[in-house]
Amino acid sequence: MVSLEKSYKVIEALASRRLSIGSVESITGGLFASSLCAIPGASRAFRGALVTYTAEEKHRLVDVSPRDIDRHGVVSEPVAVQMAIGGLRKLDVDVAVSFTGNAGPTREKGDAPVGRVEMCIATRHGHVSMGQDFSGTRNEIREKAVEMMLDTLLSIYE
Repeated sequence: MVSLEKSYKVIEALASRRLSIGSVESITGGLFASSLCAIPGASRAFRGALVTYTAEEKHRLVDVSPRDIDRHGVVSEPVAVQMAIGGLRKLDVDVAVSFTGNAGPTREKGDAPVGRVEMCIATRHGHVSMGQDFSGTRNEIREKAVEMMLDTLLSIYE
């Protein structure tokens, strides 16, 4: 289960700086957005989310390059970065986060093993990308990815 305490701290940290956040999610299917929306007053910082579960939706909704998906795979740093940067524009936020990964049981297009998650935090000043190999069930992998993102946001903004 995703930590509501961390979600609360992220909302507070961003709201105190008058920063807005949104997410572009694939593997997590909106879990990050849901974790923030569980906090009363989340709208002080959280603006919205796009769930781009397929390669086609990544391209259609946030302008991820089909060529990069073909070249690097849907679970790759270039795709995660493009998702977050596209989220900045489409959601008109100060901070956009993205998640793309493989929770199994089968592999997605590319070489990413089950448990691999690529994530990115983008702002108008730049971006930070991170990849991690998680183990566990589908839901455990998704929850661990969201927890890692919350921890990273707290290390930046708290």
